[in-house]
Amino acid sequence: MQPIIKEPNMLIVQVKEGEALEKALKKFKKKFEKTGVVKALRERQKFTKPSVRYRERVIKAVYRQKLQNGEIIK
Repeated sequence: MQPIIKEPNMLIVQVKEGEALEKALKKFKKKFEKTGVVKALRERQKFTKPSVRYRERVIKAVYRQKLQNGEIIK
């Protein structure tokens, strides 16, 4: 059996000629945020019981349903 070789996942930001560094950094931050790495790390810091996860999902679903029905005005 051959070992599985994982290629490193690198974010590549195309920078145009004469583009400001701040703009390139903003693009990088946006791409990095979309990957969800930080969110996954924060979730792994503590263990959440499956029953608590389920309860949170139900509460969010009820809230969204009430928003759609117009019972809650934002």
